[in-house]
Order: sequence, then structure tokens, then C-alpha cells
Amino acid sequence: MPTLAWIIVAGTAMTLLALSGSLTLVLPERIFERIVLPLVALAAGSLLGGALFHLLPQSVARLGNDLAVYTWLAAGVLAFLVLEQFLHWHHCHRPPGAHRPVGYLILIADALHNLIGGLAIGAAFVTDVRLGIVTWLIAAAHEIPQEMGDFGILVHSGWSRRRALVWNLISASAVLVGAVAAYGLAGRLDVAVLVPFAAGNFIYIALADLVPELTTRPAAHDKTIHTIGFFAGLALLWGVALAA
Repeated sequence: MPTLAWIIVAGTAMTLLALSGSLTLVLPERIFERIVLPLVALAAGSLLGGALFHLLPQSVARLGNDLAVYTWLAAGVLAFLVLEQFLHWHHCHRPPGAHRPVGYLILIADALHNLIGGLAIGAAFVTDVRLGIVTWLIAAAHEIPQEMGDFGILVHSGWSRRRALVWNLISASAVLVGAVAAYGLAGRLDVAVLVPFAAGNFIYIALADLVPELTTRPAAHDKTIHTIGFFAGLALLWGVALAA
């Protein structure tokens, strides 16, 4: 099979992983409401683990342990702080019940993450088909819990389940765009600086938006479950990094 065909199949399959959130559509509303915040906790751990165990090490490997890596990391945090300030201002001028800013932030960050991931997958297939398959499997291992968590975040931010699923799928399609772009621009474009930038995005969302959601709940039982979910997200991404 031609390399481009491998890339299109891999990018499409990765995009469809966003539909893992559709599993929640068959759940009764009462049960779904009980698992939304644990999904948010899992997503927070996955985002932080993805930034610390995957994106930052990749950044150092590509760019060296240089100040530029941490400058781009800080730029990623600052960019999302500014973006969230704007979204909060915009949110204050919208009718009650409008979507909360963190929902938009997670879509933007996930789209950037998927674009970078697609570039990496496409570049791996261009280098060697077997390397591309391995890269896809590693990416898929953390994409499923992250997509489930992103879906929970969108719903918790005021989105309907069906609308959250559609927009999560649109955001995930950036994988296919990045993979095909890597094929077309092979050898002519270095996107390494976007990796620490995306890591900064993930760290900001995990710590500034999601963790406060988990720590303001009064029930000790809920706090224990949320902590376990957060740890599970971190541990999963740590395990994937060890296996890579």
C-alpha cells in the first residue's frame, strides 16, 4: 500500500477515536452525571502526563535542553491565560447558560495537539511504514482516555452530549490534516517549536482549569475518586512513555 494511503488510513482511524465519547450516549442521565467529574479528573491527569512525560521530553530531544524549549513552554501557558481572559470577558457578555470558557480551550488545545500528533505520525510513515504503525499505536494508547476526558469536560462546561461529540470529532480531525501535511512538506518544515508550546497549553488547562473543578467539591468521597482518576491519567501516560 502506498505511503500516502497508510497516512490517510492512520489519520482517519485516529480521528474516529474521538467517537469513544459516544459510549456515554447510551448511559442514563443519572449515571452519566456521576462519571463526568471522574472523566474530568482522568483528563486532567492525562493532559499533565502528556505534557510532562511525552511533549517535553520530545521537545528536549528535538531542540536540546535549551532555554528556547522552556520559553515556548511559557508562551503556551501565557497564550492560554490571555485566551481564557478573553473568553471569560466574552462569556460575561453572553446570556446565562452559555458554554464555559474551558470547553473552548480544550477544543483549541486538543486541535493543536492533534495537528502536532498528525505531523508526527505522517513524518514517521514517510520515514518507514513500520515506524509509522508503532507511532500510531503509542499515540492511540493515550488518545482514548484523553478523548473520553475531553468529552466529559465539554459536557461539564455546558455542552449537550451530542454537540460535544460532534465538536470533539471536528477537533480530532486535525490529526488527518497534520498527517497529510507532513507527507506534503516532508523535509521542508520543522514544527518542533510547537511541541513545547502545546505542552504549555496542556499544563495550563490541567492545573488552572480542571484541578480547581476537582478540589472545590465538598464531599471527601468525591475528592478520593477524583484523586484516583487524576493519578490514573498520570500513570497511564507515564506507562505509555516507558513502553515507547
